Amino acid sequence: MVWVPLSPTSSDLRAPLHVPSTTTMSLEWLMDWSWSLDGLRDFIATGIQSFRDCDATALVAVACLLVLFVWYCYHVGREQPRAYATVNALMQSAEANGMQNGFVYCQSPECVRCSHHDGLNQKLYHNLQEYAKRYSWSGMGRIHKGIREQGRYLNSRPSIQKPEVFFLPDLPTTPYFSRDTQKHDVELLERNFQTILCEFETLYKAFSNCSLPQGWKMNSTPSGEWFTFYLVNQGMCVPRNCRRCPRTYRLLGSLRTCIGNNVFGNACISVLSPGTVIAEHYGPTNIRIRCHLGLKTPSNCELVVGGEPQCWAEGRCLLFDDSFLHTAFHEGAPEEGPRVVFMVDLWHPNVAAAERQALDFIFAPGR
Repeated sequence: MVWVPLSPTSSDLRAPLHVPSTTTMSLEWLMDWSWSLDGLRDFIATGIQSFRDCDATALVAVACLLVLFVWYCYHVGREQPRAYATVNALMQSAEANGMQNGFVYCQSPECVRCSHHDGLNQKLYHNLQEYAKRYSWSGMGRIHKGIREQGRYLNSRPSIQKPEVFFLPDLPTTPYFSRDTQKHDVELLERNFQTILCEFETLYKAFSNCSLPQGWKMNSTPSGEWFTFYLVNQGMCVPRNCRRCPRTYRLLGSLRTCIGNNVFGNACISVLSPGTVIAEHYGPTNIRIRCHLGLKTPSNCELVVGGEPQCWAEGRCLLFDDSFLHTAFHEGAPEEGPRVVFMVDLWHPNVAAAERQALDFIFAPGR
């Protein structure tokens, strides 16, 4: 026999049920649901009464806040994901004046590291698809992963290593590399030390106190003077400069791991005058190793990569990953002359041949 109240209230008591267990559970659930509805009804009634008690000004304020919240959600939802443009966009402000968060930027519209790159990830993915159609997806897993998750990689990197443009995952990370990393190219450059030095000295004779010789570029520095003479600038040969250093340019063609066909490849003579400091900055990518062959190395000159200082030596190569935070300075006496290195970008040894070919296609100059 079952006792069921005709109009259940919160004070009603349920009588013992003498029915099968499944029926008992169903009735208990119905009773709980009924009481839940009563509670919800009381809650809504209380809320309505509260609004009635409020004055019109409070209601208008609440309505405005709700509208602003809905607009914010809509605006955030419409925005396209940006892997790194938010950082670079700050550099474009007038207040930046060549510096952002203490790090140096050249602010050149042609610079792959400093220019604005809206929608870069979509463009890179399109280039990767084009490459795969012409050749193969084989061996492209790491590049595909890097492009797909570029925003996460760039934003989650520790502050000691933050490539500005492209991060390839799963590469060994270290500020400096041993000379054996690219042994053939290191030995070739060192054997031709005198050749490169002679061509630099011929170029340097054109310097004067009143003008910058043709072909040289002055870079922004907090103090002192930093000049570069490019043979290859972001994957593009500079014909006029190459004709003035023909033997050095031919030497580049003999290097096995020189990056010469994409925007991350450079080769230049870099000159620091006494008293020069290059502000801390990050390079654009971790797929390369930057090689410095010392041509003139006065005392009190240092390169600091990832917090680790190293000194150049004449006729010797120094290899480092410039996607780490790095700086350089020349604190020698004026009579000691400039610090001069020949700089060339080489492939990271753990970037496979198939990946190098694909990256040359994806990051081809002008693509």
